[in-house]
Amino acid sequence: MVFKLLDNVVVFPATKLADPDGLLAVGGDLTVKRLLLAYQSGIFPWFSEGEPISWYAPHERCVIFPAEVKISKSMQKLLRSNVFEVTVNTAFERVISCCANTPRIGQHGTWITKAMQKAYLKLHQAGLAHSVEVWQNGNLVGGLYGVKINQVFCGESMFSHTSNASKVALIYLCKNMSFNLIDCQMPNDHLLTLGARMIARDDYQTKLQIH
Repeated sequence: MVFKLLDNVVVFPATKLADPDGLLAVGGDLTVKRLLLAYQSGIFPWFSEGEPISWYAPHERCVIFPAEVKISKSMQKLLRSNVFEVTVNTAFERVISCCANTPRIGQHGTWITKAMQKAYLKLHQAGLAHSVEVWQNGNLVGGLYGVKINQVFCGESMFSHTSNASKVALIYLCKNMSFNLIDCQMPNDHLLTLGARMIARDDYQTKLQIH
């Protein structure tokens, strides 16, 4: 059953009521207050331009435990080469814009709409959303952004303008930012090669509460 949210009431139904594909509710808004409650509850927005705001709580969650991140020998060599410089929270707006505008194989358009970009910029300005930037010769070539809930980093998107740049950002996130869990939301081959695995929604929501 999909619930219709009201604009003037910031509340979500129980995540156990989500459809098999994870769709829980539609409607509402993208205010900082509602987005924060969503992430604290294990819910995230996902919709395309022109569609109503849709809120998801998948029955299984794709995650990376930082201690389990897989770094290939070639990546270890690349990291030692210092080809890239990595920073945190120095270019959030540029990272989210690149995530929205970088073409992706098999994907037409983006779910990171202008409204989503504005909403997450407000989350960043409130100290709730963070970015990792990867630079090469002074140029922004990769990065990622997401929302911090206690000791969990809820990853939203990443991009690469040169080979391996997004991997460098994710590995830096795992190795240098003291999170207990990286939430990748939905699985893909790229994430699975880095050690991502699925956990049950109840397990994920339990980990969200750990300070």
